[in-house]
Amino acid sequence: MPIDNMSLLVFIAAVFALGGFVKGVIGLGLPTITMGMLGLSLPPAQAAALLVVPSLLTNVWQVAGSGMTALVRRLLPMLAGLCAGVAIGAGWLASASAHGSGWVAGALGAALVAYALLGLVRWRPHVAPRHEPWLGPLAGVATGLVTAATGVFVVPAVPYLQALGLARDELVRALGIAFLVATVALGVALGSHGALPFAMAGASVLAVVPALAGMACGQVLRRRVAPEPFRRLFLSGLLALGGYLLARGVLASA
Repeated sequence: MPIDNMSLLVFIAAVFALGGFVKGVIGLGLPTITMGMLGLSLPPAQAAALLVVPSLLTNVWQVAGSGMTALVRRLLPMLAGLCAGVAIGAGWLASASAHGSGWVAGALGAALVAYALLGLVRWRPHVAPRHEPWLGPLAGVATGLVTAATGVFVVPAVPYLQALGLARDELVRALGIAFLVATVALGVALGSHGALPFAMAGASVLAVVPALAGMACGQVLRRRVAPEPFRRLFLSGLLALGGYLLARGVLASA
């Protein structure tokens, strides 16, 4: 589907601005919002291709700072598993665009619903450091498979990282590192299967502007308001969007 309709371009810019804004306030939300909302109008591979550059740059912005080496070393088992999972499922999104994307919409909806419910019920597991060497790769592979199927890389990576007991700023940086690696892996997977053409790459670059503008506004708001009510509002909206996509995917696949 060529992206040359002005109303569609405005919609895409608004979606990336909203995703960047939410990410600026709570440290995540760009891939979930953009894939969920763009999935209403675009094939999943196109939506994922548009996400690559804005997600890459916003996560580079998020992880910038000191203390990176120790955090990356700790997360390395999960990150390796994430890359392996994306490699295993490489081509799923491109294949879905060519042969019908009903199951992808359903899978995306299910991932959003699961993530929103976990956040709303405040499920807070704890992972002891001695379990990280084996649990990290499992969480990474599972996240990579979900990423390859849906373009969203929050489940189960976010609950796993929250279970590590990291300090707030360290958790935000850990999320950025995981999302950054997932973005690169997804971009490589899309490119290797011809789902990242030059035109889509150019559109993805243009989407950086509203995403960064939204993120900057969100970071300003984060310093002035309590993030918890905003987080619950975000998760409630994500639950509704995921439920709609899940139902649409089920109906399309029936």
